Amino acid sequence: MTRQFYLIALLLLSATVFAQIKGKVTDKAGQPVPYTTVIIENTYNGTSANENGLFELIVKEKGKYTVIFQSLGYKTKKMTADIQAFPHTMNVVLEDENYTLSEMIIKPNKEDPAYEIIRNAIKNRKINSGKTDRFEADFYSRGIFRAKNVPKKFLGMEIGDFDGALDSTGTGILYLSETVSKIAFEKPNKIKEEIIASKVSGNDNGFSFNTAQGTNYDFYANYVDMGINMVSPIADNAMSYYKYKLESIFTDNHNQLINKIKVIAKRDKEPVFEGYIYIVEDTWAIYAIDLNSKGYRMQQPILEYIAFTQNFNYNPNTRIWAKNQQTIDFKASIFGMGFTGKFTHVFSNYVFKDQFEKKTFTNEIAKIVKDANKKDTIYWNENRPVPLTDEEIGDYHKKDSIQTIRKSQVYMDSLDRKGNKFKFLKIFTGYTYKDSYHNWSASYKGVLDVTSLGFNTVQGWNLDSGFSFTKRNEDKGTYTFINSTFNYGFAEDRLRVNGSIYHRFNTTNYATASASGGSSINQFNPANPISNLINSISTLFFKDNYAKYYNKEFIKLGYSQNILNGVTANGSIEYSARKPLFNNTDYVLIKNDKDYTSNNPLLPYDNTTPAIVKHNLVKANIGARIRFDNKYITRPDGKINIPNNDYPTLSIGYEKGFAGSEDIYNYDFLSALVDYDKTFGNKGDFAIRLKAGQFFNAENISFVDYKHFNGNQTHVGTADKYLNVFNMLPYYSNSTNDAYFEMHMEHNDKGFIMNKIPLINKLQWNLVAGFHMLNIPNFKPYQEYTVGFDNMGFGKFRLFRFDYVRSYQDGFQTDGVVFGLKILNMLN
Repeated sequence: MTRQFYLIALLLLSATVFAQIKGKVTDKAGQPVPYTTVIIENTYNGTSANENGLFELIVKEKGKYTVIFQSLGYKTKKMTADIQAFPHTMNVVLEDENYTLSEMIIKPNKEDPAYEIIRNAIKNRKINSGKTDRFEADFYSRGIFRAKNVPKKFLGMEIGDFDGALDSTGTGILYLSETVSKIAFEKPNKIKEEIIASKVSGNDNGFSFNTAQGTNYDFYANYVDMGINMVSPIADNAMSYYKYKLESIFTDNHNQLINKIKVIAKRDKEPVFEGYIYIVEDTWAIYAIDLNSKGYRMQQPILEYIAFTQNFNYNPNTRIWAKNQQTIDFKASIFGMGFTGKFTHVFSNYVFKDQFEKKTFTNEIAKIVKDANKKDTIYWNENRPVPLTDEEIGDYHKKDSIQTIRKSQVYMDSLDRKGNKFKFLKIFTGYTYKDSYHNWSASYKGVLDVTSLGFNTVQGWNLDSGFSFTKRNEDKGTYTFINSTFNYGFAEDRLRVNGSIYHRFNTTNYATASASGGSSINQFNPANPISNLINSISTLFFKDNYAKYYNKEFIKLGYSQNILNGVTANGSIEYSARKPLFNNTDYVLIKNDKDYTSNNPLLPYDNTTPAIVKHNLVKANIGARIRFDNKYITRPDGKINIPNNDYPTLSIGYEKGFAGSEDIYNYDFLSALVDYDKTFGNKGDFAIRLKAGQFFNAENISFVDYKHFNGNQTHVGTADKYLNVFNMLPYYSNSTNDAYFEMHMEHNDKGFIMNKIPLINKLQWNLVAGFHMLNIPNFKPYQEYTVGFDNMGFGKFRLFRFDYVRSYQDGFQTDGVVFGLKILNMLN
């Protein structure tokens, strides 16, 4: 009891000693005014009230200060604080703003004065943006996610209470975290951040994801990146997307006129905002933002809405309006579950720069200092600029207490004893044994693993079973996975067994080693262009056995690691014995007059000639993936890579086949791949993938080692983008042991065209166009032209795509449609 008393006393003491100027902001009715900006006059030392109107403003010394309180909808208020002792209490009552409009009468055909204000804001956009091009600042971020009506089970699986976050009704705070940083920033996107403190509720070893890198929502830019480029109300092309109305004019504390302009979307389905933008008269700078948008406008149907507020503070010494506060609210729902969230960002103590020293900005965009997640309550109460609400205080206390209990070996062992109970039925359905305290588990898949059930003409009905072991150490970043698979084909009456081990040594250079071996059945194309599910359906229902297999006994070793920033090197060596396979069944669910084609992809109507001759081969591979100008975040426990989408990704490889059972099987092979994605403003996303390769000394190699291309004869697509497949190319029709060049291009308009067509825009579909080409020696180039629609579906579920495809090779070949079922990609 005494210990608890001292702990409570310490918390109370630390909550008051360092809150140098604190208080509450209310309106005349006594109601709190949330997220009021509180700032020392003529400085960038500021903070924000929380949602209950409580604020804490840190000052360095005692004395007289003029404190400014600013909130949209209220008159800006100045108060003098004569601080003789800390903490200094200052409760503030704000009055409603007296809005005025000029007495001019707007005739029906006369333009609203808001348009001229917006034109001036657009004209001066780059000038005003340039004033904050380069700066250093203190940064604080807090994020909170809440859930409502989360069921105890979903699709038969236990969801749990998220480590004590949810109550019996499935309601509570899922995530609460804070970050304190020092940042350097140069537009458009150069950033350097030093994360001094990081706190995650219920995880004393966690690091917050609230970095400054993801908070740059700049409405001076033409587009605001929210997964899709949203058009700013003062973009160069804003007049094509918005209507405006001048609602009122008021004067701020510097006697500058502020225009409150209502922003109205011309077309509801486009990537636009609505709400209010506040523009300063004469300078045409942004005074504040109060805008929101709907999830369907961002092509995020689960998201119901998202709202932005930004407040800017004017400093007469620098004559710069600088953003000091930003809040982002959102609401989402799916399957009856509701989710809400809020991010609060405070920027203070700006230092504006004419230029930065060389090497200020590097590929390390953020660094989390050692022990950033070990800061105590005293530190946080001294440095947290926005007070916690009672709900947030309660969440920290509750989850920290729960964590202490749930991280204990006694608690984990008790849970494991319950979950580890063995029942007879688990012989068939599978069983998992966990040791949560030591972070390992072992699993048995059961003899009736229906998720692996499939059908092909070689094995007939087949399914898997097996064992696996997993162990991880989060502090060291190590991860080990051991797996064995027992695959049995009933028509073939054959059991194949293989196993593998994978180990990651750390999360700094992500060094990994692997070993595998055993017996397996493999498609000739190692990319497995036909999934088990798709092949089973096309075979059983339509008697189209497109997948072709061979047998392999093998042993393989592999290694990979990041050797330089953005450069990952890998290598492997494999010995394999390859054997041909033949059809063993003509079973079909729906009878028809067709015969199954053979398992020989080159002779589909010859059931006696094998596709390959039995042989052995050793294959060695080395390769590298290069992500140019790769960015990263350094953490005490590792490194997080963040690819730079401004540059393509290059992959190169060399493969050598040697020590074959006959020399004819030996070969050399060089390959390269380039991937590049580019967003063109709000006009959509363009993507291109180029592949090329060349074989040497490979005139008589096995068909297994040819370069095979991903065709598709099922008329079903499973990917988000068709950058790795020819949707009308017959499988193995263009396989080569010579040279090749492969090109895939696709442009998704993200609604740019479709959203402008009346009635059709209600569908919220995207127009997609593509081109695909394949060049190999001795063949005319193969080409495909595609056009179709993406983002098809109903309500919140947009998992379908439809494409019309025409193919040419020495003239027109065929045409047809491809039905995109992206949900199959998740199931596989």
